[in-house]
Amino acid sequence: MASYRTHRHDVLVIGAGGAGLRAAIEASAAGASVAVVCKSLLGKAHTVMAEGGVAAALANVDERDGWRVHFADTMRGGAYLNNPRMAQIHAQEAPQRVRELEAWGALFDRTADGRILQRNFGGHKYPRLAHVGDRTGLEMIRTLQDHGIHRGIEFYMEHTVTRLLLDDGRVAGAFGYDRERGRFRVFKAGAVVLATGGIGRAYKITSNSWEYTGDGHALAYHAGAELIDMEFVQFHPTGMVWPPSVRGILVTEGVRGEGGVLKNSEGRRFMFDDVPDLYKDQTADDPEEGWRYTQGDRDARRPPELLTRDHVARCIVREIKEGRGSPHGGVYLDIAWIREKLPDHAEHIKKKLPSMYHQFKELADIDITAEAMEVGPTTHYAMGGVKVDADSQMSTVPGLFAAGECAAGLHGANRLGGNSLSDLLVFGKRAGEHAAAFAREHGAGAIDDGQVEAAAAAALAPFERGAGGEGPYAIQHALQEMMQDLVGIVRNAAEMSRALDGIAELRRRAREVGVGGNREYNPGWHTALDLDNLLTVSEAVARAGLEREESRGAHFREDHPQKDPAFGQVNVAIRRGADGEMVVRREPLPPMAPELQQIIEEMK
Repeated sequence: MASYRTHRHDVLVIGAGGAGLRAAIEASAAGASVAVVCKSLLGKAHTVMAEGGVAAALANVDERDGWRVHFADTMRGGAYLNNPRMAQIHAQEAPQRVRELEAWGALFDRTADGRILQRNFGGHKYPRLAHVGDRTGLEMIRTLQDHGIHRGIEFYMEHTVTRLLLDDGRVAGAFGYDRERGRFRVFKAGAVVLATGGIGRAYKITSNSWEYTGDGHALAYHAGAELIDMEFVQFHPTGMVWPPSVRGILVTEGVRGEGGVLKNSEGRRFMFDDVPDLYKDQTADDPEEGWRYTQGDRDARRPPELLTRDHVARCIVREIKEGRGSPHGGVYLDIAWIREKLPDHAEHIKKKLPSMYHQFKELADIDITAEAMEVGPTTHYAMGGVKVDADSQMSTVPGLFAAGECAAGLHGANRLGGNSLSDLLVFGKRAGEHAAAFAREHGAGAIDDGQVEAAAAAALAPFERGAGGEGPYAIQHALQEMMQDLVGIVRNAAEMSRALDGIAELRRRAREVGVGGNREYNPGWHTALDLDNLLTVSEAVARAGLEREESRGAHFREDHPQKDPAFGQVNVAIRRGADGEMVVRREPLPPMAPELQQIIEEMK
């Protein structure tokens, strides 16, 4: 029998980013005993890297904004593959969640009359992003931690969950280990909330931190939950490209929101070459002047640099492929040009974008107040994830909830910038609330020893094989290279089929991976245990991408470059079959309420 410690709680939250902390706070407020398991240290969640702001229709800068406009923008940005009820809830409740965060101590930037300041962002009709310079995610985590730490929530830092434990089809807890000593833990719980973030570490170039290995997606999949929209991976248009040691690190959309423009090696603003008709301002006297595209309203002009992220990323790739890129394989992002309009432009940039100024100064020896940045697309966000109920956030497995990036439905085919942080707050709260209610109503499930023994044996298998075989890092590196090359921004059937063959071979190799040493302080072992999650989500992305034979949102197929009406009303759903194989099917979108349909028609 494996040796392990057992912990009992009403609600177990896996992940300590914005969604996890907000869920834990809400579950605790409902009277539940709550535990939070996080892979890293508290305060190191990837949410701290979110820079631009929180999207919420506060209407502090433009009084014409409101939840209906935000709803319509979100649906349009998601190519109408969003769960409409989730988009409605998000747009309606985001302002309340932001004001709540303010009441808990968040220090937002202010308008001249003292209200929360909001900035422009891609795909949003009006200035909508409440922000704290370009450090909004950091302020969110600080505030949620300060508020939650006094609620009696128990935190298990530097712990990894490797398997969910079930009782007759419902979730009853989780099995994991502490990363420092390698000791096994069993968490018994009445409900589990997954808030583990994304899958970026399946790719070579990513803005995501090391924790983003698709843990929540894979845990849910292996427990029997359904995944949807896995083909939609967002490649943020602007990540650092030089020096190589920082390739992929995010350059916030806030740079473009504050006036930054994209130029190719010829010094030309190439985004004007490909503005969709929907956004063109036919009344502009000089379309090259700058802030000259609109969403049907002359007073709501935006630069083409603030088109949706999928569109901007593809335009950048086009410039690079056609030989108009920067020396290191990117393009130029220039905010220094505003010196033509602002005498004190340097201080203005440092005030509005302090993190970006220091990031480029320290990492690339570039002063962004005086010279352009080199940027290129970087794997950033997964729109796909665990299929959840729009109101409760419960998955197709009873007692298993998901919120944040590892849940799917809100963003459809493409996420608008800033919607991720409001997503964390709105649906983190709902997941915690309903998880506590489920645990209260159904109590704790029973966990048989066989499940625990099987989970422990799987975790120890790399030690059984020893250090003589192939190491885990080689397989991880090969997977990242392959996903970047074959299932990246521009896709086709032949390359994705090759990727599936490659994933099958890497899975075979992963079953033979061995590690040496012991369980204490053993990063090779940790990497070996991450491999199954990375392979699972990579296969899901490739299979879903093959199934969707069209181009829509963040999914672009060069062999099917147009939208296909046959795919306009379906999600691609994935589940684990009885034989362990991945089963793919098309699932009709949830019906849209007539009043929501009317809003979309009006906004069009």
